[in-house]
Amino acid sequence: MKSDSVDMTRPDRRQMMAAVLALGALFVVPGGVQAAQPFASRRISVTMRGRGPDVVLIPGLGSAPSIWDGAIAATPGYRYHLVQVKGFAGTAAEGNATGPVVAPVAEEIARYIAAMGLKRPAIIGHSMGGTLAMMLAIRHPASVGKLMVVDMMPSGAGMVGGTTSGMGAFAGQWGSYFSNTKGGREMFRQLMGMFGPDAADNDPDVMAAALQDLAKIDLGPELGKIAAPMMVVYATPADAVQRATIVQRYATAYAGAKAVRLKAIGPSGHMIMFDQPARFVQEMQAFLRG
Repeated sequence: MKSDSVDMTRPDRRQMMAAVLALGALFVVPGGVQAAQPFASRRISVTMRGRGPDVVLIPGLGSAPSIWDGAIAATPGYRYHLVQVKGFAGTAAEGNATGPVVAPVAEEIARYIAAMGLKRPAIIGHSMGGTLAMMLAIRHPASVGKLMVVDMMPSGAGMVGGTTSGMGAFAGQWGSYFSNTKGGREMFRQLMGMFGPDAADNDPDVMAAALQDLAKIDLGPELGKIAAPMMVVYATPADAVQRATIVQRYATAYAGAKAVRLKAIGPSGHMIMFDQPARFVQEMQAFLRG
């Protein structure tokens, strides 16, 4: 005979569902920004915003994730993972206080992707962030679905027409002056202040180390290892002669890449997302939807 009694030892399915939904709500805060699930790192912090396919956004040297705000607002429908390198934009240096910065940060981003269970996310990196994006694609190919490099060459020295050996020595002297002398630190703050309030709060030691790293890094010989589709968006000036020179320089620099699409945007300075916001968003949307 079937009993009408209720088994109080078994939880009601509706109650279980309500509990799950309530728990999930704890990971969402107003404004569509999701609180990061537990991920401890002494080199980076990451916040999430939105819902949809995963996109990792990496800002450049000394920048804060806020550089992406306009592009994110114009491109909904994705779950953005905004990377902050510690020591930049007023954050404590922690693990980046001594030693190399760029390569260890790349490894931490790869660890974040694995820890969060992201399945081949799109990676977008500006300037130094572009270097980090290429490092991920070269050293952790399974972690990258596709990548977009914004105004960065495979060689950091190539950005100013130099060589890794020559620029490495210059960057070492410059970084030492900024980080080891009182006058140098004050000059550093004044120079960074020209790029906005966040940049003025960059840690001089972290900036010096990252600058020295970038001056010595040349990923050109390893571009052939990048299997993921790659898009490179870069800035060009208004002057036609200078523009032609930069176009040729980028074409030469990325000649060793297997699947790369180069796109010049101008007239623009290094911060394309600020100088040409509409065109930058157009290219970012085409990259994500392609």
